[in-house]
Amino acid sequence: MGKSTTTRNSREWTQIYAIYGMDQWQTLIFLLAQAILFSVFSILYLLYFTSICIFFELILPSGAARFAAGFTGVVTVLSAVCLYFAAANFFYSAVPLQYDMANRIVSAVSDWSSVKLALDLGCCGRGILLTAVAMQLKKEGSSGRVVGLERWKQTTLSTLRTAVTEGVGEYVTCRDGDARRLPFRDNYFDVVVSGVFVHTVGVGRRSAAEAAAERMRAVGEVVRVMKPGGVGVVWDLLHVPEYVTRLKELNMEDVRVSECVTAFMVSSHIVSFRKPTQQYLLAPPEVTLDWRLC
Repeated sequence: MGKSTTTRNSREWTQIYAIYGMDQWQTLIFLLAQAILFSVFSILYLLYFTSICIFFELILPSGAARFAAGFTGVVTVLSAVCLYFAAANFFYSAVPLQYDMANRIVSAVSDWSSVKLALDLGCCGRGILLTAVAMQLKKEGSSGRVVGLERWKQTTLSTLRTAVTEGVGEYVTCRDGDARRLPFRDNYFDVVVSGVFVHTVGVGRRSAAEAAAERMRAVGEVVRVMKPGGVGVVWDLLHVPEYVTRLKELNMEDVRVSECVTAFMVSSHIVSFRKPTQQYLLAPPEVTLDWRLC
């Protein structure tokens, strides 16, 4: 498994982008447009600084006017720099980082050769994680399959095309469904994975409490469809402590939280856990946490 992971990591980000593309490119264009706009303002500020100072002197004393003009110019320059940084981080998070994290999620499962059915919850966009699982199944010589659950039917075709491009089309199937009510029976999957998806469940609810309740329903559904002894690996933003608490309540074993990784300008962690082969009658197992700061 180490060899296959190394092979996938050896790709350049240009190759990754050529195959998987990028979702939400409108956000990247918006950030770049705003950065360019503030850059133009900064250059104009530099060229016409004296005239701007004269304008400020109409409403402020001379010394205060120059300070106000200089301060406004600095804010404009810093805004441009921050927007360029945000655009770069968004691009990195959307393509190279997701690819790298998909490898890490795959590596969190110790034995893929015995996996018959895996689920990628919320295989958004081109299915980077979905394809990573399928490629691992193929390289391990497994006869298993991976199911990608997507909310939007229109993205399924691009996901399947990517799997075919990577040579694992026969290992992949996609279907639409609701993460809060998974269309699968109990104890169905050997492995369940998810990448930056669960935090979107409940978005649009009237209150934060309602949104949190929806996310916890999704976590409960993940546990429900896992076979006893099955493994779950979830990479997500912001709400990971909630997931750990819920998993502990559900008596999951080997709950582990990775170090912090900055993605899309916020903190993220990978949570891995195992469904016990029998229900605990006493206290749940201990949780191994690694809440290091980003």
